Amino acid sequence: MQAVETALTRFLQDSTASWETHQGALLAAKLVLGSNLSSDHFAAELRIHALHQLNNNEARVRLAAGELLGALCKRCGPEVYESSKDIILEGVRCNLERAPLNEASLEEQNQVHALTEKLARSQKDEGGASAEQIFHDTAGWKNLETWMRCLQSVIEGCGQYFLPHVTQDLLDLVFQALTHTNRFVRETGYYVCGTLVSCSTMEGAEDHMESDDGIMTDDNEILQHGEQFARHLAEGLADNWSQVRLAASVATRKFLLALPDGEARERFNAILLPRMCLNRYYVAEGVRIYSQETWRAVTGTQGKRMVEEYICDVVQYYVAQTEADNHAVREAACACIAELGSKIDSDVVRPYVNVLLKALLVCFKDDSWPVRDAACIACGNFVLCFPDEARPSMEALYPLFFANLADFIPSVRQGSAVALANVAKAYGDEAIANLFSKIQEGIAGLENQPNTTEKYSEFDSMPAQFGVVKRLRDNDMELHSDKQMYSCGSLAPKMGRGSKGGCMDHQFKKPSEPWEFCDGCVQLLAELSSQQDLAAQVATILPVVANATRKQHYAQYVVLLETVCKSLPVIAKNIGKRHFKPNLENFFDAIFHALSCDNALCSSAASLCLLELGQFLGPNILKGRVENYNPSYVDKLLANQCAAPY
Repeated sequence: MQAVETALTRFLQDSTASWETHQGALLAAKLVLGSNLSSDHFAAELRIHALHQLNNNEARVRLAAGELLGALCKRCGPEVYESSKDIILEGVRCNLERAPLNEASLEEQNQVHALTEKLARSQKDEGGASAEQIFHDTAGWKNLETWMRCLQSVIEGCGQYFLPHVTQDLLDLVFQALTHTNRFVRETGYYVCGTLVSCSTMEGAEDHMESDDGIMTDDNEILQHGEQFARHLAEGLADNWSQVRLAASVATRKFLLALPDGEARERFNAILLPRMCLNRYYVAEGVRIYSQETWRAVTGTQGKRMVEEYICDVVQYYVAQTEADNHAVREAACACIAELGSKIDSDVVRPYVNVLLKALLVCFKDDSWPVRDAACIACGNFVLCFPDEARPSMEALYPLFFANLADFIPSVRQGSAVALANVAKAYGDEAIANLFSKIQEGIAGLENQPNTTEKYSEFDSMPAQFGVVKRLRDNDMELHSDKQMYSCGSLAPKMGRGSKGGCMDHQFKKPSEPWEFCDGCVQLLAELSSQQDLAAQVATILPVVANATRKQHYAQYVVLLETVCKSLPVIAKNIGKRHFKPNLENFFDAIFHALSCDNALCSSAASLCLLELGQFLGPNILKGRVENYNPSYVDKLLANQCAAPY
């Protein structure tokens, strides 16, 4: 072992060695320390070498040096931190501000200058964030991140013995990183914060933290600074960058679970609970899933009760987030507001219905279609749950519902159909007459569909990205050369509320076409069919729908056929055989045309339609009706039944 220690020391002392050598020696030294076979003298030498390597130009060497210091703390105790504290904290403090690049890094200086110029080139016309702001937010921040990682490793190594070193000066330094302009620094800062608060849950910490009765005392370091932790964690849970939001979520879970019971958490629920609740619907999957798990771990089966208890704080935060620059946050806020209407006790939510509907109405007009979709569904929920309170808003809501029903995004049309069905349930005959009139108008309007249109007209046929459909002109290479750059990790610069710029221009909405409105009306008809008292009215519209399927003079008719094939089994089961069977033959031509269609989605929908109709009516009855209508369709029907997986 002495030979190994000597060799590692020699590698670390060699200033001419490559960075790979230094990194390998540091990692090997960490393993040697973990074996508990190393000498105390070797450990003392490693501390000096590790501190020296924290200033290495290579980030991977600096990270390895920080991890080695953490291993030293684990082996030798907090004395290692005490002897190195001034150097580590000064390293963090000195790197909080970006120092000018020196002459030794002239190449890096030239690269940064060129990048800043490129970022600034389009700012004069677009008026977005300054090039300096964008650069500082997205570029690396010299050695600060690795110094923070070093501090995190040291805290992990010391474990519960680090708690006496949790001072206000240390917290001020960590909290300064949490509010830093650079997102990498903020992300690392929240992981440091999470490690800091988790010291109280490490083995042996209970003796330091708790009184004889098992409850944290007022002298506990975490509780002493709890308000500060909660305030900064709340800011991280609402950060624009998903990576920072996830790091803050990790720290928040550790913070709350470090507290002994629900009574201790009550001090922080008002500020943390609404943010945790909203992140359960955040678009980034990692944040969403982690937040859902945290919610279950923290609230148990009392989540609904806790939201009701803090309803004022929850509503205030949700409404504020509907005005966020990040479109993903606005979408999540709308989904959360919809949840309030459908899951929370109506008497608790009722005083806030007007302010929530007002916020949803603004989001209903958003440029991002996921936000419009979420706002539409939320409004439908509120109309159903609070019909009297929502009635004054219906004059403004109806045009927005119908606009979404004709939207160029299929899921938006589906969401509007669901919302309008809720309107029908809430207001009965007065709404139903209006809706059936609009359905007939939309289906009849297919006559005005131009003969030839490409899908989405001037727009790309690929799925929308970040909530906004790309224009075909966006594929022009000249539009993507020497232009302002935005990191794809952040949605706010590209999807900012009321601003333009970024890799997508979202300040447009494609005018709807008659076939899209007709498609939405078919989906609305399927939703209305679930109300038993409307079966006869729905049946009277079916011949009109069948007639619309015969119009195939436009390129997108296969999309309408797909919708009809998906909707027919739903309508049939809802309105019953007596109302549906007289209209069955009217759809045979459309269904069998779709079955042999080259469009896979359309053909699959037709295949499933025939199978479901066969189960509903009986396979022999369906076969007999098909044979009476057109014997040539029988072979296709039987072939489809044989190909079915069940």
